[in-house]
Amino acid sequence: MMKTVKSERNRKMAIKAIMCDVDGTLLNSQGVVSPYTIEQIKKIKAQGVLFGLATGRDVHSVKNQLERWGIGGLVDAIVGTGGAEIADFQLNVEKSSFPLDGNVIRQVIRHYEDLDVNFAIPWQGELYAPKDDRLIQRLSRVDHIPYHVVDYEEFLNQPRPKVMIVCDPETMERVVARSHTFTVPKTKSAGLITASVLFEYMDPRVSKTQGLKEIMALHGFTMDELCTFGDADNDYDMTMNAGMGVVMANGSEKTKSAADAITDDNDHDGVGKFIAEHLLTSKEI
Repeated sequence: MMKTVKSERNRKMAIKAIMCDVDGTLLNSQGVVSPYTIEQIKKIKAQGVLFGLATGRDVHSVKNQLERWGIGGLVDAIVGTGGAEIADFQLNVEKSSFPLDGNVIRQVIRHYEDLDVNFAIPWQGELYAPKDDRLIQRLSRVDHIPYHVVDYEEFLNQPRPKVMIVCDPETMERVVARSHTFTVPKTKSAGLITASVLFEYMDPRVSKTQGLKEIMALHGFTMDELCTFGDADNDYDMTMNAGMGVVMANGSEKTKSAADAITDDNDHDGVGKFIAEHLLTSKEI
């Protein structure tokens, strides 16, 4: 069901923060933010609007990528690890919450280990996997994140933010089917932006919405004053709960169903165009 859309003028006046998903949303297929979209971000920030990222990637690795993406110095806050981490650079606040118990992760691995998959845990800006293969190599290469092969028995002696199942696109259907028979309490599964090759488990209390609420509260803003941009299933909840939820043309049907508006895809300046056409205020307004 589509949410009720505010009038154009009231929407411009109400939005005090913009938070963007990264992969498939803000980044184009070349893995950077286009010059046009960067220019619109600069303009909206000049109007006093907070600009940040809401992503499944961990905060540390996002920090390391900002310059390469072309948005160094433009990001005010990050909601990372799907909502388990927040970092507010304006207020110098960083925190993490609700890591997944190591024993639960061990059970996830046992449930899927007979499939042609690998596993990856993001930690302090790097990926940790139990084995070296083409799957973790590809993930590391595409996301520009270093990886390490470690002994998971020892590595999982303490809680970790989440575990990602890494697979080939043609294996994803089997991974999803297998997820329906995983019933360990206090877990939840959600497709990431790169849903064709990643499937993740995290604590059920973790969501992008929860992280966004924390960021907004730090600044004295409400969720009605937030505009979000997303594309995949794990952006559904923030799209539904933001005052203005915008979804890319390349987004999933589930997340589009929660959108206030659909914008162009990530290779055609969808974020930049929406900011320019619907959020930037003219001198007359």
